[in-house]
Amino acid sequence: METGQTRSVVPSYLGWSIFNTLCCCLPLGIAAIVCSCRAQNANAAGDQANAQDASRTAKILNVVGLVCGIILLIIFIALKASGASGH
Repeated sequence: METGQTRSVVPSYLGWSIFNTLCCCLPLGIAAIVCSCRAQNANAAGDQANAQDASRTAKILNVVGLVCGIILLIIFIALKASGASGH
């Protein structure tokens, strides 16, 4: 029997945050990296509530950053395609 309390580690989404910073949306990616680091630090300190909050914020920022990056990519491709066909 275990008498100790098992604690779950909350995901930090640091890899996703770095990807978003480099490839999708720089400002949101940087904010996501900050939240990811806060989640990792809270996990290390055993502060489950702050880790969950920072993890949730990092995930939301990553989703929004990825969507913004995809939308900007679609707009860029559409502008290039319309400009190429106009000549």
